[in-house]
Amino acid sequence: MRSAALLLLSAMAFTASAQTPPTPDEHAGHHVAPVADASSEVPAEAEAAVAAVDAFGKALATGDLKAVESLLDPDVLILESGGAERDRAEYLGHHAIADAQFLMNAHVQTGRRRARVSGDLAWVATESEIHATDDGQPMTLFGTETMVLRRSEAGWRIVHIHWSSRRKPS
Repeated sequence: MRSAALLLLSAMAFTASAQTPPTPDEHAGHHVAPVADASSEVPAEAEAAVAAVDAFGKALATGDLKAVESLLDPDVLILESGGAERDRAEYLGHHAIADAQFLMNAHVQTGRRRARVSGDLAWVATESEIHATDDGQPMTLFGTETMVLRRSEAGWRIVHIHWSSRRKPS
């Protein structure tokens, strides 16, 4: 994937024809696997929501799409680079497969994280650095992720995700 392809992620994230899943390279640079970091700002009341975000990242990185499904609200809205997936079924049937394939071969370092809870809603914002390869060449991406979760009888479920990434300058 070339630099121009990274700029086209927004167009690929919101294609009119979703019959063919994108390749892993088309969705490089989002979803974060859990890694401890000292620069986190997570109050105790937000720890369970953060644990759900981390479980989502781990499930995606290991290709456990059943676990991914269980952590997403059926009406989840996923926004990325100007595109949208408007529910869990759309995400699981399209980008989740490529996201999992990409993350299986990437190393994600979680950086700063902030989380807050208000009633039955929580948000978790995470900055990360993703190390992967592009056409056999190492690359690093800076990623940001915001997840909004709602507390239910089954625990915290993700109702909204916003991902953004950019290539680290050489």
